[in-house]
Amino acid sequence: MVDLVENLTFDINNLTNATNSTSGEFLARFYYPPNPSAPPYAPFFGFMGCTAAQVFTVLGAAYGTAKSAVGISQMAVTRPELIMKSIIPVIMAGIIAIYGLVVAMVIKGKIGGENYTLYAGFSHMAAGLTCGLCGLGAGFAIGIVGDAGVRGTAQQPRLFVGMILILIFSEMNWSVLAVWPVGPNRSNDILNLF
Repeated sequence: MVDLVENLTFDINNLTNATNSTSGEFLARFYYPPNPSAPPYAPFFGFMGCTAAQVFTVLGAAYGTAKSAVGISQMAVTRPELIMKSIIPVIMAGIIAIYGLVVAMVIKGKIGGENYTLYAGFSHMAAGLTCGLCGLGAGFAIGIVGDAGVRGTAQQPRLFVGMILILIFSEMNWSVLAVWPVGPNRSNDILNLF
């Protein structure tokens, strides 16, 4: 145990000596940043928010597209004239990925500089996760509704309007609207999203 404490003390002394040399400058900036609330690793969390927003919304869009396409394929066997009318769930599923891209680009535009704080990084990560997971849920909803709705529309054409309304409320920009309260800049300016 004494050896462990002596080695730890030796390592701390070496780290302190390394801060005075040029080779240890990066190490010193990492462990002792000039602004403790804005360490050099803070942008990592912001970029993880960008990644989460894009990845999860694309997964939701892919699931919604695949599930809706299965319903369209089965419906097309009996009613091929309804194929183009039934593409709407696939289009709406693809729009979810665009929401994720927009949120990721807005977050990416806010990342950077030496004054990028951990608070901003965590806020951007939370915003990205919120957008991504809402988009994933919306993709699941659109896929299930699109599959069942398209098959039902083939049997009863009056179901089409109801299916479209359910699809609209399934998507409804939840992935973008849910991000507003999460971002670090809480002002009344609507254009300053995050």
